[in-house]
Amino acid sequence: MSVYEELCKYKDDKYRDFQSNLVPNISKDVILGVRTPDMRIIAKEMFDTDEGKKFLKKLPHKYYEENLVHFFMIAMIKDFDECVKETERFLPFIDCWPVCDQSSPKAFKKKHNELLPLIKKWIASDHVYTSRFGMRMLMNEFLGEDFKPEYLKWVASKKGEDYYLKMMIAWYFATALAKQYDATIPYFEKHVLDDWCHKKAIQKAVESFRVTDEHKEYLKSLR
Repeated sequence: MSVYEELCKYKDDKYRDFQSNLVPNISKDVILGVRTPDMRIIAKEMFDTDEGKKFLKKLPHKYYEENLVHFFMIAMIKDFDECVKETERFLPFIDCWPVCDQSSPKAFKKKHNELLPLIKKWIASDHVYTSRFGMRMLMNEFLGEDFKPEYLKWVASKKGEDYYLKMMIAWYFATALAKQYDATIPYFEKHVLDDWCHKKAIQKAVESFRVTDEHKEYLKSLR
């Protein structure tokens, strides 16, 4: 049975309407209305089967949920080089934020030295969702022990007017304020980001339970 046929077992028209409102930049016609836990189950069941391997080779897909299942399957690939290969083949076909944001390849976590130059390349991409994915990987993997202040510049220097790109920049910096405050706060004191990203990042940081009350009050003064 194909991935599409499996997805059709779980489709829900009411959920489709709800999902369509969350992803306004793609047509409702390509949304089936399948919940994320069900898609993850399908990805797990299809992974490493003949049908699953055939599915991964077939791009582009027609449906939003097919793209999600595709990326969930990529995230399960254990070999780093193979995972990178499949990720880079898929990135140009991402056309919305949920597909970009919900998959985090496990193979990336143990190969930070090899991953870092790839992240820098992805962030520099002109394709909005490739760049967004690169920033999300930098946020997920390099705001802890492997953090270096220079990584903040990679995101701060990214320019573009796309809403989903700017939202990712704000999300990254709000998270950086929570995890690497001392290195990050000068970007707000000097107003390095464009005004929209600056204010949105402060808003997100102020709403975060991971930022101290003292830091929140100071951030409010920098709006």
